[in-house]
Amino acid sequence: MNRSFDIVIAGGGMVGASLAVTLLPLGLKVALIEATPLESAQQPSFDERTTALSNGSRNVLTGIGLWPGLSAHATPIRRIHVSDRGHFGFARIDAAEQQVEALGYVLPNRVLGAALWTRLQREEGFELLCPATVEEVQPGDEYARVHLRDGTELQARLVVAADGAQSAVRKALDIAASVRDYGQTAIVTIVATSRPHEHTAYERFTPTGPLAILPLEGDRCAVIWTLAPEAAQAMLDLADEPFLAALQDTFGSRLGRFTRVGRRGAYPLALTQAEARIGQRCAIIGNAAQGLHPIAGQGFNLGLRDVATLAEVIADAMSADGAAHGPDVGSERLLHRYDAWRRRDRRSIVAFTDGLVRLFADRRPLVRRARNLGLLLFDLAPPAKSALSRLSLGFAGRLPRLARGAPLQ
Repeated sequence: MNRSFDIVIAGGGMVGASLAVTLLPLGLKVALIEATPLESAQQPSFDERTTALSNGSRNVLTGIGLWPGLSAHATPIRRIHVSDRGHFGFARIDAAEQQVEALGYVLPNRVLGAALWTRLQREEGFELLCPATVEEVQPGDEYARVHLRDGTELQARLVVAADGAQSAVRKALDIAASVRDYGQTAIVTIVATSRPHEHTAYERFTPTGPLAILPLEGDRCAVIWTLAPEAAQAMLDLADEPFLAALQDTFGSRLGRFTRVGRRGAYPLALTQAEARIGQRCAIIGNAAQGLHPIAGQGFNLGLRDVATLAEVIADAMSADGAAHGPDVGSERLLHRYDAWRRRDRRSIVAFTDGLVRLFADRRPLVRRARNLGLLLFDLAPPAKSALSRLSLGFAGRLPRLARGAPLQ
């Protein structure tokens, strides 16, 4: 069974589904391939993780019509508190000082995933193939052929790999990726606290790795706790009360007592970088292009800027092409424009995130003292806070129209 599309997106997680929704107004024939059924407990768009959205990402979600339905579930971050456990250094960033309503928003993955998939399932001219798995991709001069495990063959002007850090499409195209294993595992869960979080996000660096506590609706917080793999497994094996006691000992009492804990999940952490972000009739986006440590909460925001930029490059090509048949959305020229535009942002965020991991993992006394002095100097330097807040807001470098709050077309 052979079917033709303008664009085939491999991967129906939050980045791939976001691209599919963003492309809807362009009138293209789009297919989305996802291996994990929507209702499965293993579906990554519906697990217990949360996502920290930058204001730039909020703009993108507004531009594609999703934010009005998401905003009721999104908790604003109005303050960020950074500290180094057992040492004197700390730093604070306040939204009011930066003259913004919020420094970002915390949203449960399941809420965003449900909104994306609900929107797609009611659209005409769009096809969802789920469950379906890509077996082979054969690029050609005019189109690429995508072979699925069930024998279905698709052809498309453009194939987009949005299928995660272990991307099957990237491997099928023989595009290598470098992997740096951080030797860490992130435990993610949700806790209830005896004191209100007051919309403050905490990043606490500890000898075992960073601990992030993010505000959620009610007196609840999302936890991302980084540990060595063996220590993480030991924490997962604990009953709720001893787990909460260990978390309390690591974080302290700024939020009072941790009173309840939800289901716990664990994810190994590594820096993954594709050696190329485009190929013949192929673009690689999101975690398939770059998988980051969650230390700065930049992974999805970076992937969503991939989405907004690729959609804008395609929209501009369609506006410039007066031919009735429309533009070649997988042309070499279009893909090179996309890749050149994204290069600076990717490099900056990867270097920033990886640098933070390395800096706070270094336990040498002189480095610790310099690091804590740096935190204090940062806390006293408004220009440095403004620069970092712009980065966390998603306002670093050249931004696509959607991220600036402008329409796609």
